Formats: sequence, structure tokens, C-alpha cells
Amino acid sequence: MDLLNTLVDKGLRRELPTREEALAVLATSDDDLLDVVAAAGKVRRHWFGRRVKLNYLVNLKSGLCPEDCSYCSQRLGSEAGILKYTWLKPDQASDAAAAGVAGGAKRVCLVASGRGPTDRDVDRVSDTIRTIKEKNEGVEVCACLGLLSDGQAERLREAGADAYNHNLNTSEATYGEITTTHTYADRVDTVNKAHAAGLSACSGLIAGMGETDEDLVDVVFSLRELDPDSVPVNFLIPFEGTPLAKEWNLTPQRCLRILAMTRFVCPDVEVRIAGGREVHLRTLQPLALHLANSIFLGDYLTSEGQAGKADLEMIADAGFEVEGTDQVTLPEHRSSGGCHDGGGACGSEGGGVCGSGSAAQVSEPREAGEPRTDLVAVRRRGAGTDLAPNA
Repeated sequence: MDLLNTLVDKGLRRELPTREEALAVLATSDDDLLDVVAAAGKVRRHWFGRRVKLNYLVNLKSGLCPEDCSYCSQRLGSEAGILKYTWLKPDQASDAAAAGVAGGAKRVCLVASGRGPTDRDVDRVSDTIRTIKEKNEGVEVCACLGLLSDGQAERLREAGADAYNHNLNTSEATYGEITTTHTYADRVDTVNKAHAAGLSACSGLIAGMGETDEDLVDVVFSLRELDPDSVPVNFLIPFEGTPLAKEWNLTPQRCLRILAMTRFVCPDVEVRIAGGREVHLRTLQPLALHLANSIFLGDYLTSEGQAGKADLEMIADAGFEVEGTDQVTLPEHRSSGGCHDGGGACGSEGGGVCGSGSAAQVSEPREAGEPRTDLVAVRRRGAGTDLAPNA
């Protein structure tokens, strides 16, 4: 297919595809899907080999958020039956992080619900970062605390944070339909604050909220222009009790196309399969490893993920290897900081994401395309509970 040959050539040169080419990837047929995966896989392997970076989420503060993000189970007015608790103590967070590190995670992502941290919250998270770093040599730490005020990113950096996550989530044109309590521009400002403080900026998207192909291409192109240091791709978990509970718009094939399009637009970036992979990719998860070079291990913020052991087995069975703490994630030209002139792709070291996934469960045969509501499982273990975490 001429389109795919063109996109591979551009990806190997770190050249931006046209919007028409990106849209054409999303419009490919199921008959061409394996060709699309193979083509994007060439680009992924060129820049990242067969390495898979593992990341581990620690939910520092769950629920009771004053923001009204329609996709989120922690939102204002959410009726989802999720865990709700206030800040974990530094030792509690460090113990939770240690489980992920023991399972092979290279990066720990510290996430807290809320509009953004107070200065006291930054102090609290700074103590947590230092505790994790002291107890887990070589681990990377990313914070995801919402909108940042002036000076807060610098303080997190001084405490030892390596990265900061704040997602764009959807296109600027449709952002106001998803969230009204803050703006798209607010999110862009926070990513820029992370950049300016010397943190590795991480920003991604959520697919499956009823957006068009044009919206998906718009947000990925915006991410490339913003040049975050990793791009997590979330797939919406339609939690009962949230406004988007009925938005079951994704198939495994569409998820693969979205990941492929992201890889072509951001060829040398750390593309991470984030929340929702178990729910929407299901048995095609191993194919997604040919497109993304990073995943979350175990559970997510408010929902259960695939068993950590199953994640590791999937990676090995698919012919990939877990990236070690002694390996640099990014190609040399990106990790050296020389690709922020607007001409490169959107990538460098990246971190956590506010997303959610679910555990795989055995179910009765179903009709093709039928929503898999049975795969949405609220997290009941790990941080904020007395049960052992999944890692």
C-alpha cells in the first residue's frame, strides 16, 4: 500500500505526515489492519527495538474531585462506586510503589485527584518522591497532580521528580463538551510549565468519547506541536455513574488504528498504551506492543487491570523484552534534549497518566461489537486498601 510505504519512510526520517495521511490510517479497512500494524511496527522497532517500558500507577488520593471531566469516575457528581480516600502517607505510597518496582516497573507514576495541588500538597508529594527514591534505587518518578501554579513544577523537580503528566485528552475544538471547569488552554499551560522546569513532560489523549477521526488527528497533531516527552493513549472506560457511561464506541481494530496513527505522527516518542487496553483491545493486546513501546503494569487508578504476571507473560510471548533500569528509553537524539525545535516528533522520557483499565474475565459468547461492560471492574486492592496490590 503506497500510503503505508510513505508513512514508514517518513517515520524513519522523523518527518510529520500530512493530516490526510493520518486520517487515512484511521479509515483503513479490517482487511488491511495487519498491514497497518506491520508498517507502524517497523517505525517502532527502528527507534525502540523490542523493548517495552513498564510503568506503575500509585493513586495517592482517590475520588472527591471538584472538576467535572465527563470521562472520569472521580469527577464531581460521579456515582461510580470507586474507592475514596485522602492522601496516602509517604511510607504508604513508597510501599505501593515498591510492589510495582518488584514487578519490573521502571517508572512510578504518582497521581492525585483534584483541580491542582496546593503548596502544602506539593510539600507532601515532594516528601513522597524523596521516600520512594531513597527506598528504590534507580526508579523514575512522575507526578500527575492536575493544573500547576507558578513555581510548583520547579519544586517537584527539586524533590527528585523526573516527569510530570497532564493530558490534553481531546481536540481543542471539542474540549468544552467534555469539561467545563477548566479549559484546554489551562492544560497546555501546565505541560509548558513542566517543560520549563526541566521535567520530562508527558501528555496524551483519551479515545472513545464520541470524537470524530478529525478530533483524534487534531489532538495528536497538537501533541506533536506541544512536544511532550511521552504520549499515553487511553481508551475510555465507560464507568456506570458517569456522563459517558453509554459511550461504547471502540473495537480492538479501531484501537490498533489509533495507536498506529499516533506512532506515525510521533515516530520516536514513548507511546504508552494506558487505561482501557484490557477492556477494548482484549485478546489483541499483544499486537498493540508492535505499535507502543510502553504500558502500565497491573491496576490503574480506580479500576483493575490485567494481572501483572499476565502482562509479563504477554510481553515475553509476543517476542518483546522488559526494558531495564540501566537502559535509556529514548533514541539518543531525543534523550540528549536536541529535538525540541519543532521539527522532531513528540517524545522524550515520559510518565504517568490519569486513566483506568479493567481485569480480563471469562464471559459468555457475544455478538460482534457488543459492549463488554463485564470487563469494567472497580479497583478494590492496592493503595487505599488492606489488600495486596496487583503488580
